[in-house]
Amino acid sequence: MSAHEKILDEYEIRFNKLIVNIRIVDYEDEFVPFYLVSILNLSKVTEGILEKIKEDFVSKVNTGAISFSFEGGYKSLEENFIAELKLLIKKYFPHIDKPTSDFLVSHLIQESLGLGKIEILLHDKNLEEIVVNNSKEPVWAYHRKFGWVKTNIYIENEKKIRHYATLIGRDVGKDITVLEPLMDASLRTGDRVNATLHPISTKGNTLTIRKFADKPWTITDMILNGTITSEVAAWIWLAIEFELSTLIVGGTGSGKTSMLNALSNFFPANQRIISIEDTRELALPEHLHWVPMETRLPNPEGKGEVTMLDLVVNSLRMRPDRILVGEIRRKREAEVLFEAMHTGHSVYATLHANNASEAISRLTNPPIDIPKLMLSSLGLLVVQYRNRRTGKRVTLQVAEITETGDAKVIFQYDLKNNKYVQLNTPDRLLSAISLYAGLNQEEVENEIKEKKKFLDWLVQNNINDVNKVGLLISKYYRSKK
Repeated sequence: MSAHEKILDEYEIRFNKLIVNIRIVDYEDEFVPFYLVSILNLSKVTEGILEKIKEDFVSKVNTGAISFSFEGGYKSLEENFIAELKLLIKKYFPHIDKPTSDFLVSHLIQESLGLGKIEILLHDKNLEEIVVNNSKEPVWAYHRKFGWVKTNIYIENEKKIRHYATLIGRDVGKDITVLEPLMDASLRTGDRVNATLHPISTKGNTLTIRKFADKPWTITDMILNGTITSEVAAWIWLAIEFELSTLIVGGTGSGKTSMLNALSNFFPANQRIISIEDTRELALPEHLHWVPMETRLPNPEGKGEVTMLDLVVNSLRMRPDRILVGEIRRKREAEVLFEAMHTGHSVYATLHANNASEAISRLTNPPIDIPKLMLSSLGLLVVQYRNRRTGKRVTLQVAEITETGDAKVIFQYDLKNNKYVQLNTPDRLLSAISLYAGLNQEEVENEIKEKKKFLDWLVQNNINDVNKVGLLISKYYRSKK
């Protein structure tokens, strides 16, 4: 290591019999860290022979010496691939043993039927986003700890990027073509994918993969990460317990869906929950009475579409106690949701806005354009913020909605002093709890203390499994002891 470079982190990833070393390196003359991938159990000589096998294999496919059909499905295709690859490996490694042969086959399958070296990035739990901008630039990734990093992985040509996009689309019955150069899809793992083709993306074909969290976020994780404090979380818990509808707002990548998932830990087990998303991201505790629903795009003939609005309207016929919506985008969706709030349903959703006052502005102006007086049915706004320089996410504001439809900030995070400041008394929240539960201010404060104590206990004991957290909160509702 030279004096001009500094190793920030180093760890290993193991999958498909590969052992991959990851080093995060900071170079003095670079503006972002580098994410360096090295396959430890694959020598340069073996890698060279594998490239030769791949060329031989592709050549045989192109000349018709080997042919494959999708008729038997992916499994059948993979089995045929494996049989042919084993023959080629035997040709180049005549004295190879079975474990080594299986390892090489596994690696070649990943390279041929999978997404190549992108698969390595998909198996790193520290990455949130993987981005291919074109074949001339390295693949970029968003690391939980270090933000945007450049990898040492390159996609060999534009044709290969397009092949990956086609492969992903085929899995979910979608096409990406010159006439339809934009595609939204998902991998089998639940990771969301967006693809674009040149010349729409002028530098080349692109892939953007947003990884699905292996482990669902819990309120314990949020407190442990410093995203929120147990006291502020206790206030939000109180609002959710007494069925005040809540919007989680924030910019792109601020952690809105993660916070929505964490706050859903507070739902009682004796209520029916309907969730509605474009792509499944929420993962609620398994003991809850939960029905997850997903929108569907139209088929190539333009038929079979199921929109967010269809599902929101339908959910009202399913006797829900709580309705969760991935994101509010359009006027009709918002109108139906606010109508649901007025008729006694508790609604929880996300919205793109940078702060509480901007959220009110977005809701009351086109394209959403809800009458301001309708907003009074909303209980809380929880504002998420991501510092783009450091990558740190925090709950920036917690605000209640006044009877006139304005936002009154209760708690605000002081970025300079790294602490929460209580700006106002939550009058409307206290009034609602007094009306529906008969609790006075002193009793409410005792409730907050009890909840804070319980959340601190979860943190101290590092209980952050979504099912365990949900179960303990359900038991807390039955008996605080």
